[in-house]
Amino acid sequence: MTPDIQISRSPLSDQIKDRLLQEILAGAYAPGSRIVETRVARELGTSQAPVREALRDLEALGVIEISAYRGARVRHPSKAELLEAYAIRAELESLGARLAQPRMTDADFEELQGYVEEMQRAADAGDTHTEAVVDVAFHARVIQISGNHTLERIWRHLEPLSRTYITLLVPGVNRRHIADLHCPILDALRSGNPEEVNAAYHTHFEHAGNMFRETWVDELSAAGDVVIPDPASLA
Repeated sequence: MTPDIQISRSPLSDQIKDRLLQEILAGAYAPGSRIVETRVARELGTSQAPVREALRDLEALGVIEISAYRGARVRHPSKAELLEAYAIRAELESLGARLAQPRMTDADFEELQGYVEEMQRAADAGDTHTEAVVDVAFHARVIQISGNHTLERIWRHLEPLSRTYITLLVPGVNRRHIADLHCPILDALRSGNPEEVNAAYHTHFEHAGNMFRETWVDELSAAGDVVIPDPASLA
């Protein structure tokens, strides 16, 4: 069971989405499992509206698929799909970082350093959820500093959070090593050399991809219907 989430101020649909995301990516809900909207709402003691909204958000993240006749089912992305996303992210993020580099201040570098240290602490503590969230926050911040809103919109469509979760949860992946892979990016950004930034980003995603390339299974058997455990945790 993944740790409970403390998001008391966020909308209920966000809490449901976050809990479902953790449970799906942690393997509690197998690929092909059907998530029954009415049953989830009943288990949580909510109306169907926030559950429906949460499922739509998860569909946008690429974690589930919703069809008219089969309802919502957990997706299992292929290895090729995941590696394609890494290749595109490497190109987009290296561009964003090169645009961001001349705009960065000492405060920005301090913020990014803080993210790296938080990732390392989370990895050492086995807190995959925090590591994934902070990992994406690091990358998102660099994209944001670039000031290129078109690039940021395209980047977000690559579902960086769900992809990062998946990488961190593959058996045998060294989570501390993934956290440490952000250090060369930060060093390159500080160098002022755009070529170093470009190389650092491509190396980062190449290493991340190689860490799960050999262990990811493309086809898994489908399971039955599922619901969220411990609904009281979302109250």
